[in-house]
Amino acid sequence: MDINGSVAVITGGGTGIGAAVAESLARKGAAAVIVNYSRSAAEAEATVARLERLGCKAEAMAADVCDDAAVRRMAARVRAAHGRVDALVCNAGTTRWVPFPDLDGLTAEVWQQVMGVNLMGPFYCARAFAPDLRAARGAIVNVASIAGLLATGSSIAYGVSKAALIQLTRDLAVALGPEIRVNAVAPGIVATRWHIDRLGEQVFSEMAAREEAKAPLKRTARPEDVAQMIVALLESELVTGEILVGDGGRHLTY
Repeated sequence: MDINGSVAVITGGGTGIGAAVAESLARKGAAAVIVNYSRSAAEAEATVARLERLGCKAEAMAADVCDDAAVRRMAARVRAAHGRVDALVCNAGTTRWVPFPDLDGLTAEVWQQVMGVNLMGPFYCARAFAPDLRAARGAIVNVASIAGLLATGSSIAYGVSKAALIQLTRDLAVALGPEIRVNAVAPGIVATRWHIDRLGEQVFSEMAAREEAKAPLKRTARPEDVAQMIVALLESELVTGEILVGDGGRHLTY
């Protein structure tokens, strides 16, 4: 897929990995980037302003990816405004911090929230945008996590949601081929504002240092690192159903 002249939709595109993907696509000549957000309106508008300074047509669109009807309305708006969609990056995600032994902490509300955003959201988006992506012979990249491959992460619910997203990626690659390619990235710890704000800067720095010490590459990923992986999968026309791990090799030393 040629990024130059393409139209891309990025869920959770206002901050962190999503914003980094948006800027990467704009720098590679994307014609239009739709920055989806649920709560981060100011950040999404700031990202749009940066994209426009790069010469890319950009728009912030509010939609809760857990809401199938809202996702369908977003797809209709994009279709009406741009007439095509070449790339869908399902980056919106959430978690709840629940220690693994605390099974009682995994309430029905926790499961519903985490699975809703991390699993149902990407499915709703893939279904809503499939006609456009099929016409463009486009690509989907889901943002999973190393926690979907190993027993690690912020909670059991989070790990299960990302493991399910990995399987959804493979299943959609079969269901939507040959016109649409579907892949996923599985990053480890990423130095995003989302991560740092929830843990606190000191706690995040200490955790990152511990993980860096155990990783062959001895560094923590930046949003731009993950964006580079996502763009590579969008451009790789023979790759589908694959999960690209990006954690500096940390998964090799658990």
